[in-house]
Amino acid sequence: MYNFLNKVFKLSEKRTTVKTELLAGLTTFMTMAYILAVNPSILSAAGMDPTAVLLATCLASFVGTALMALTANLPFALSAGMGLNAYLAYTVVGTLGYSWQVALFAVFVEGIIFILLSLVKVREAIFNAIPLELKTSVSVGIGLFIAFIGLQNAKLSVDASTLVTIVSFTDNFKTVGIGALLAILGTLATAIMYVKGIKGSILFGIFGTWIVGMLCQLVGIYVPDPAAGFYSLYPTFALTDFSKLGETFGQCFNIDFEGVGLFNFIVVIFSFLFVDLFDTLGTLIGVASKSDMLDKEGRLPEIKPALLSDAVATSAGAVFGTSTTTTFVESASGVMAGGRTGLTAMTTAILFLVSMLFAPIFTAIPSFATAPALIIVGFLMFSNIANLKLTTENYKTAIPAYLCIIAMPLFYSIAEGISIGVISYVAINLYDNIRAAIKSRKGEAEGDAAVANVAKISPVMYVLAVLFILKYIFL
Repeated sequence: MYNFLNKVFKLSEKRTTVKTELLAGLTTFMTMAYILAVNPSILSAAGMDPTAVLLATCLASFVGTALMALTANLPFALSAGMGLNAYLAYTVVGTLGYSWQVALFAVFVEGIIFILLSLVKVREAIFNAIPLELKTSVSVGIGLFIAFIGLQNAKLSVDASTLVTIVSFTDNFKTVGIGALLAILGTLATAIMYVKGIKGSILFGIFGTWIVGMLCQLVGIYVPDPAAGFYSLYPTFALTDFSKLGETFGQCFNIDFEGVGLFNFIVVIFSFLFVDLFDTLGTLIGVASKSDMLDKEGRLPEIKPALLSDAVATSAGAVFGTSTTTTFVESASGVMAGGRTGLTAMTTAILFLVSMLFAPIFTAIPSFATAPALIIVGFLMFSNIANLKLTTENYKTAIPAYLCIIAMPLFYSIAEGISIGVISYVAINLYDNIRAAIKSRKGEAEGDAAVANVAKISPVMYVLAVLFILKYIFL
């Protein structure tokens, strides 16, 4: 068995083991398992059956992640993207008034466009055109972003007049308060294990926090309140009703375009397209950069099959009955746990498939138990900031990198971080290039030196900057 796995996933070449890869895959799944509860909840607001959405999410996750494993041999997992599911339910269906069938058809079309863009290497060209400094900043920004997600999942970071603040531990202590406190203890325990070099520390942190939570429920410190979104921490063993899948499967083709404006429909498709494209690229850039998967030129050798996996999964997911399927930033947890090959992704894919049978067990994992993993992984990715040269001589690249980093958590979007980073990079360096050229033409002494020191901006970066600006105007 080892020889087979070693041949398929090149374990020896990647200097990893079956045990490490399996633990990494389980870690990734545990940090992503919340999507099995969250996605049905969000899409049900669009009128879709929650059980059907759960099954569709599992199938789309399996297809996309298995393709990632077998074609790209990368440890990245895919599932229904957060933000994109809310856009479908609350904007496309809720605000624009389209049926969820039409919304799923838009997702299907978006996936087809992605497949075409991947085949002609447009997405690969975009990935390679982004400067190494911005790629590094994407990794750092994602670190802050997923740490912020972890803080929110634990209810440690809550809404306030100052936009966000720390939770009051005494108010609703038996639900919000105890969950936030357990998240803090879980984070500290995970950090200590990681510092001590204990393998699987992130996974142990998830399970440990969950077990302590169940003990708290046993003695009455944690009290479930389903109306407020706090459910029992004990897993149940009920089986899933598979017949429900028929309520969404293939419904993206069962549509009535009457009353659907062509321009608005195109806007919807391109909204899905922009967010998915740069969320996926951002995740691949950030996680691959942190785990030393990029080559000396900052390129990811397996980028084409990785992007194709993402694109195929998006269209397949629409057919199954779920919103855009995309590469998950939580994949970083598995990578930080030692995952280096597609065996990590295949493990996660199989767990998504198995979870169709025992979904209630996996959805019992509380968000405060996975929060420590996201917070610690956020730190590990943030540490990549040491590779950025934040000196006066490098301000032309350092400032765009900084803007990219802070935009991700503050705008709650990987895509927005890349957008701000690209626009500012092109604007600042274009100004510097023009200024240097003018000095050189005037024959000033420092002109030639200035021209020699300008940054070379890829034509693709100019195109991206213009597209991002147009997006803010029209989308």
